[in-house]
Amino acid sequence: MSNKLFDIVRLVGELILPACATLYAALGAIWGWPYIEAIVGTLAAVTAFIGAIVNGLRKAYNKKEENNGTEEDD
Repeated sequence: MSNKLFDIVRLVGELILPACATLYAALGAIWGWPYIEAIVGTLAAVTAFIGAIVNGLRKAYNKKEENNGTEEDD
């Protein structure tokens, strides 16, 4: 995965989806929109899933960088 794509996925998972969930919860309560719990719960689940993927990718990248650093020192 390219750095740009990683940054986009991270931005969506860490900022955009949680902001959308908060906005829908607040406005839905004020305006009586339907399915507030279902929509906010779905967004929270997707956010958690993306967070897990980002965390795994970050760990893999860091491990790769550590290995590259070790090879350069030899």
